[in-house]
Amino acid sequence: MSNRMLKKHEVGVFALGGLGEVGKNMYVIEYADEIIIIDAGVMFPDEHLPGIDYVIPDYTYLKENQHRIKGLFITHGHEDHIGGIPWLLRQVKIPKIYAAGIAVGLIKNKMQEHRGVHYNLFEFFENDNISFKNLKVSFFRTNHSIPDSFGIAVKTPAGRIVLTGDFKFDFTPTGPDADYLKMARLGHEGVDLLLSDSTNAELDVFTKSETAVSENLRDIFSRIEGRAVVATFASNIHRVQQIIEASIATDRKIAVFGRSMERTIEVGQEMGYIKAPHGTFVGGRALRHFKPEEITILCTGSQGEPFAALSRIANGTHRQIKIRPGDTVIFSSSPIPGNAPSINKTINQLFQREANVITHSPLTDTHTSGHAGGEELKLMLKLMKPRFFFPVHGEHRMLKIHAEKAISCGVKKENVFVSDNGDILALSKKKARIAGKVPASSVYIDGKGIGDIGNIVLRDRRTLAEDGLLSAIVTIDENKREVLGMPVIVSRGFVYMKDHTELTDEIALVARDATDKLLQKQKRGAIPFGNIKRELADALNDHIYKKTEREPMILPVVITV
Repeated sequence: MSNRMLKKHEVGVFALGGLGEVGKNMYVIEYADEIIIIDAGVMFPDEHLPGIDYVIPDYTYLKENQHRIKGLFITHGHEDHIGGIPWLLRQVKIPKIYAAGIAVGLIKNKMQEHRGVHYNLFEFFENDNISFKNLKVSFFRTNHSIPDSFGIAVKTPAGRIVLTGDFKFDFTPTGPDADYLKMARLGHEGVDLLLSDSTNAELDVFTKSETAVSENLRDIFSRIEGRAVVATFASNIHRVQQIIEASIATDRKIAVFGRSMERTIEVGQEMGYIKAPHGTFVGGRALRHFKPEEITILCTGSQGEPFAALSRIANGTHRQIKIRPGDTVIFSSSPIPGNAPSINKTINQLFQREANVITHSPLTDTHTSGHAGGEELKLMLKLMKPRFFFPVHGEHRMLKIHAEKAISCGVKKENVFVSDNGDILALSKKKARIAGKVPASSVYIDGKGIGDIGNIVLRDRRTLAEDGLLSAIVTIDENKREVLGMPVIVSRGFVYMKDHTELTDEIALVARDATDKLLQKQKRGAIPFGNIKRELADALNDHIYKKTEREPMILPVVITV
């Protein structure tokens, strides 16, 4: 059964994640009784989501239409494109997952942590064509910060749809060249709808080549006299290999710290993407056998993540590594928006421990983005020459700027769609329109739970984090219908009670009076526990706010004897 919001001849295209945000990429193409999904990513929480491990899309639409799903296609192996796969498979039956190269290894590795979840993984190659009844899928190689990144072209009854995946144009890449011929051929044959990566749309640049970073890293390493401590994204396999090569060129052994970094190197070595002579990697305990100038410490934590290896090294809580004067710490990454305060905190801690710190700057190119700058986005638009354009993978301003670039490159203004997650773009041979909306909110994963962390729970967590909790325990004599003694007040994260005995006594008095007042009103019948708790909470809230201008979570407890 097809989507009722679409006409019989229309193809539906929409995002369940990736619009208005950088992360949880998930795109859906459907026609009649067939659905294909492209990517299934996660997004990592910010400080406004306390206790949340991951954010994933709402899979409701896919769950309700799983009988129509033909497959999940993966563009590349980054977490914001594959991280949601285990959570998707727990809710939705996916006949086949199609992935290429290192993404296959990373997905297998990820699924080992979710034993009991069944999956059917199929490896595709760049010249493969995968055909269903109405939809035909092909691939073109791109360059990104991880090997084996692909764009995906889908031939449909309403025309050809192309999704670029994450990409950049790197003419001197560390891996294979992008398939420019295939991109140009797609544009020559006709692209009806282009969905293109918008992450760096605001930067009117042509992104620097990975080769330039490799040369700069080698130069920096040759001038470091003590230990080299390098932090980068574990998922940036090209960068990890560059750091390994710079270490080998300067006769350094490498010790790896951080679970995700260890996993990346393990998978990369198994699949031939991480290359190093035998004996290059050493365990943390073996470091004492080498001189400082013979050591590279490769770790996670380039974004100041509190529990990552570099953060623990910087604050002195790492069990094996302590910063020594003369160590040089290299940040081979750029700050993700919102992470600057955490990174600055880590850098300051490193300086306090007398380390030298090198961050990415115009003078020290230790990083380049894996995403296309504005000029490359224009080049992709010129190669593809789409009739309709749908910017994806970016916050709203990025999508808007990318849309403006498309118009400047010749796409008609009325043919450009800046959408929100869930908005269905209906494509026909003659036109495109927004046909409706499917559920596409964010779902929060807390530990191993899924979908049970709603806005109320998050609000409570924020209240607890900001103003703490206060509990008033009131004991009532059931026969006499009066409060026995003074209520017991317990504070957690609100005030230290021993230093605030006067306030605590006042709160106990307010709790007793509020309860007595209600009991006097209702002298007969069952004791109204619900009413007492509500009255208690309201009275305590009012009093505490007047006295402190704070609003802790109030937890009334009523006991009868």
